[in-house]
Amino acid sequence: MMQMISRAPSAMASFPRSRMRRGLCVWPGVRQLCLRKNLLFGFMRFLSMPFKTVRGVSRALGVSHFCSVPKMSSTLQIEMIPCLRDNYAYLLHDVDTGTVGVVDPSEAVPVIDALKRKNRNLTYILNTHHHYDHTGGNMELKEMYGAKVIGSGTDRDRIPGIDIVLSDGDKWMFAGHEVLVIETPGHTRGHISFYFPGSQAIFTGDTLFSLSCGKLFEGTPEQMLASLKKIVSLPDKTSIYCGHEYTLSNSKFALSIEPKNEDLQSYAAHVTNIRNKGLPTIPTTLKTEKSCNPFLRTSSMEIRKSLNIPATADDAEALGAIRRAKDNF
Repeated sequence: MMQMISRAPSAMASFPRSRMRRGLCVWPGVRQLCLRKNLLFGFMRFLSMPFKTVRGVSRALGVSHFCSVPKMSSTLQIEMIPCLRDNYAYLLHDVDTGTVGVVDPSEAVPVIDALKRKNRNLTYILNTHHHYDHTGGNMELKEMYGAKVIGSGTDRDRIPGIDIVLSDGDKWMFAGHEVLVIETPGHTRGHISFYFPGSQAIFTGDTLFSLSCGKLFEGTPEQMLASLKKIVSLPDKTSIYCGHEYTLSNSKFALSIEPKNEDLQSYAAHVTNIRNKGLPTIPTTLKTEKSCNPFLRTSSMEIRKSLNIPATADDAEALGAIRRAKDNF
């Protein structure tokens, strides 16, 4: 039966806290540590607690946070799985619980092979959108492992085997890791991205690529611009895991319309070098994309001059012009 995930406050907000006056207090039911007269002394005592004790208290309470100390993101492992000609699926493994998920399995066999190599089961299938090259492995994997399929409520009728539907702003838990669902339409109307803030990682499907964005099959430049702005608002260190290895060809287009961009020149040379070695360019970082990706640089006067985009055109008009030029490149 399909499940609906409702918007809910974070685990910390939903757990009642002891009344706080002048100090810092931990959750009720645990001996309170309050810093009333000597903040520095109390804080150093808290830091001196063994990490295993802190994590043990956190798990006993059934939440992923203990006071302001977040769950260690290092317990989430991400493994890239090449699929088809240029697709990437991603295996997610929580070290503490053994929970395993896969993002956008375009085909089942490479995922099954990866799971067998490490003797793991599959718990979840996360789909960013309905296109077959992102969902083609759903049913075989679901039948083999009993995995739950997760996707956009907008695409509930288009994602094979969907069990759990999500919407913009929903917070879903992958083992102990909070996942923020971000609606990112433009490529398709039901596209979503999965953001893991504790790991500073986002799975963008076909919304944001390294040095490009997705084709506007079901959306408008305005929608794509709004989607990209949501992603750009994340921290610069965010790792971007996209759905395809397109970076080398994207770099050629980007250089053709902004040849004087020194950051782009350097990154394009790096991309060429690692692709010549047969290595992936993904993940990229948001910082790199902000300085090099033409679809995140719609105000660049060099780009506008290259494509004859009027200085008076707004960013959505500029993005549309860049997308049309890329489609015809």
